[in-house]
Amino acid sequence: MNWMEWLSFGFVQRALLAGSFIAVLCAVLGVFLVLRRLSLIGDGLAHATFGSAALALWLQWNPLYVSVPIVMASALGILKLTEKTRMYGDAAIGVVSAVGIAGGVLIAGLAGGFNVDLFSFLFGSILTIGPLDVAVSVILSVVVVAAVSLFYQELLSVTFDEESARASGIRVGAINQVFGLLTAVAVVLSMKVVGVLLISALLILPAVTALQLTRSFRATMAVAAAIAVLSVLAGILVSFALDLPSGATIVFINILFLAAGLAFRRREGRAGEKTSP
Repeated sequence: MNWMEWLSFGFVQRALLAGSFIAVLCAVLGVFLVLRRLSLIGDGLAHATFGSAALALWLQWNPLYVSVPIVMASALGILKLTEKTRMYGDAAIGVVSAVGIAGGVLIAGLAGGFNVDLFSFLFGSILTIGPLDVAVSVILSVVVVAAVSLFYQELLSVTFDEESARASGIRVGAINQVFGLLTAVAVVLSMKVVGVLLISALLILPAVTALQLTRSFRATMAVAAAIAVLSVLAGILVSFALDLPSGATIVFINILFLAAGLAFRRREGRAGEKTSP
């Protein structure tokens, strides 16, 4: 069976379409997360996603519809903990993470233990994504990217200098809340692509790789999006061809891109040293 025959399968087409949109979404938000040193928020919200997925399966509801509001509330909870208490951001993320993972395990226990569906959320199963999930993923991805475009200048200002942004009249608290909600949506959508355990990789790796290759912010976002899409498309096709877990394959291809980016950066640095007077 050749590549063209594989691409004729509906489930492969759905995976490629949804994966591409979600990849762009994660790459764009990932650049902001990495530069703001909030990379760990992906892990914290991923654990909240696990708890919400367990709740949805227990209630026999669509996990996507249950996870989006719960993870959004978790993102706002992290912000409130850092604002209202003497708690640093990483500690607040740890609290939400602990609540999410413990809640998921308790709910799984009440439901009679872990099952195949819950494990699919842990490790990703994008090849099983349905038409309705594809539509929701595409719509939410477009909405989030549009929101980033709308608040681009404010997000950029807060990312590089929060105090100056506040002094210039930007409502930093509101922008942080918007950014937290957008990240929550990205995390939930990534659940099917790479799984709860690997969500942070999809948010971080393309952004870190792009930062090795570019010098401007817009170029970094564009390159990160391209790397994310290529890794998802290649990961889906390779995992299908070799019968490998799709989520882990996507992440591993991202790691290869990162290794290539680091090698390029190192080579450029050596070239600069040789040409310097």
